[in-house]
Amino acid sequence: MGGIRGVYRSIYGEDYPHPVFYDEWWLKRSIYSDDVLMFVALEGREGPVIGTASVVLDVGAHSDLVGEFGRLAVHEQARGHGAGRALMRARLRAVRERIHVGIVENRTVHAWSQRISVGHGFHPVGFLPMKHFFHYRESVAMYGQHFDHALGMRRNHPRLVPEVAPLASLVMEVAGMPFDGIVDEASPTYPQESGYLFEELGARSLPALLRIERGRVRYRDIFGPMRLQYGFFRLAAHRATYLLARDPHGAVAGAIGYIRDPHARSLRIFELISVGDRVVRPLLDELLRRCGEDWGVEYVEADVSGFAPRMQRTLVELGFVAAAYVPAMVFHSVERLDVVRMVQVRVPIALGPLELVPESQPVADLVVGTLTRRQVLPRIAQAMQAIGAFEGLSEEQRVRVASACRLVEHGDGQALWREGDPATGALLLLTGEVKVCRRTAPSPQGEVGRVRAGEVVGEVALLTGEAHSATVTALGPVVAAVLSRQDLVELERRRPDIAVQLYKNLARGLGRKLRGAGPSPG
Repeated sequence: MGGIRGVYRSIYGEDYPHPVFYDEWWLKRSIYSDDVLMFVALEGREGPVIGTASVVLDVGAHSDLVGEFGRLAVHEQARGHGAGRALMRARLRAVRERIHVGIVENRTVHAWSQRISVGHGFHPVGFLPMKHFFHYRESVAMYGQHFDHALGMRRNHPRLVPEVAPLASLVMEVAGMPFDGIVDEASPTYPQESGYLFEELGARSLPALLRIERGRVRYRDIFGPMRLQYGFFRLAAHRATYLLARDPHGAVAGAIGYIRDPHARSLRIFELISVGDRVVRPLLDELLRRCGEDWGVEYVEADVSGFAPRMQRTLVELGFVAAAYVPAMVFHSVERLDVVRMVQVRVPIALGPLELVPESQPVADLVVGTLTRRQVLPRIAQAMQAIGAFEGLSEEQRVRVASACRLVEHGDGQALWREGDPATGALLLLTGEVKVCRRTAPSPQGEVGRVRAGEVVGEVALLTGEAHSATVTALGPVVAAVLSRQDLVELERRRPDIAVQLYKNLARGLGRKLRGAGPSPG
């Protein structure tokens, strides 16, 4: 026990925010638990402990056969001598015939554990931004590997919303699997309803909830390490509980299961039980409200079925992003289902120091780019209400367009683009003002007009893909949303209802500018 504690202390220090790892009874329980395999590396046959690692076998429901290759820690003075690789080999030998899927959550403040994962057959499946709280919020490079007949039992053709499909395609390509997902644009979100009363799960309310779970839940939206049938006291031992919803008549209408870690300021949703569709969104809304107002939660995650596009769409609307995709991760009925891990980061993005191996970088770039866009999406969608180019779009359609945009900021005097530059698309000016200049214009300095907040510049480049016909320069600080030509073409393919209205509005606005001898649209 002392040797393991010494390794942890050498890495995490005395002020580690999870002191349970230094507790002798906790370590002893982990060593003798059926759900944890603990390994140590010794210096010589009888030397001191220089490294430790584990495999946690209860990260999924027991039928899932998923193992998490947990904390691989080597004493700082013993690094570089192969102890980490030896520990990984020992873990793989011990569990290869016991699990179908292995998961590793590698730290990103250094590349050491990532290299070990890559060297032992694991491949990147995700990037969990700011998941863990140590001295600051650290991100995780998530890796996976399949064993035995896991992929042979996989259910084909998952149904994925457009915000999930790019990550799924990238992960499957890296894993050497053909992407067989069906991109689902049509599935709506769960409806927003009111009138429910909420309470925490108690021993007396458990039977009513079990009757719902056993009699009605056939297709699961969310998976996790616990299930309601594990019982009240085992749930409590794992810090797991449920938020119940009762209808106006007092009947239990559903519940959402979660595990909250007050030290890490994080929360994991692991199960959703409902009588019908109407209670799903109220449960999510109430849980997220408590995360912000009552608990100070900064990070939320949920493992969503790859065959649940309504839940994927609902979480996207609530500000979640797809951060990891694991093919064949959970066992359900007689087959294994893909899972997308969706996360909500409830604080401003501050990734801190990152050291990523080349294998991790593409997934990290995709997730961080999506997260950045999602955090500014409400601001873009709100501003669109006052911009003529988006006239006639519903709230859902505006949100969909906003999710295709990226936010940019420019300082005073900075050129957004120059005349003759390749087409980048259109700028939706949210704040500030820009001037539009053309070399052939007769006016001083070639200025042909100005564009202010609430207007669009660059419509011609957006509509035709031709090079920009004018130079656009910021007059003071400018904040704008960029809708690229490529994004518009993709939107046209997936959502023709939105594209038709956008084309009408852009053409109408361009006509007004031309009739009024306004500035060239750039």
